[in-house]
Amino acid sequence: MLRVSKLTDYATVILTHIAHDPNEVHAASDITTATGVAQPTVSKLLKLLAKENILMSRRGAKGGYVLAKRPDQTDVAEIIMAIEGPISMTECSTDQGNCEQESSCEIKGNWNLINRAVYTALKAVTLADLLAPVRQQAVMVDLPVGAKTNDLKVEI
Repeated sequence: MLRVSKLTDYATVILTHIAHDPNEVHAASDITTATGVAQPTVSKLLKLLAKENILMSRRGAKGGYVLAKRPDQTDVAEIIMAIEGPISMTECSTDQGNCEQESSCEIKGNWNLINRAVYTALKAVTLADLLAPVRQQAVMVDLPVGAKTNDLKVEI
């Protein structure tokens, strides 16, 4: 099963909360109260997201965090990469030399195709999309299916 970590899930919850009011400065304690995510986890994620320039921190008595970009300019792929690192379905998709079978693997290129398709799908969904009620929006993704066939359009 493919699954993002709990930290990534919590990061999307936190960012979605902030995106509801993107011009307001959000304190970690207020985010904890609103989302139910534990204070230490909120603090850790806010720092990670600020380090990756998804959030900006503001110091002072009325300090906190704001989005670095508009919600429609922040995509799910960059959120996942900020927490998890590169999006990769298999180790060989991003790192060379980690697999004993790499030199004789006939499907490595196909995993790269799958990796690109997943990345493209995640890149197509923005933080603004996550604010909309479920199933009210559709994202169209072009998936290349072969050199001699037409591209496949998939609605997500």
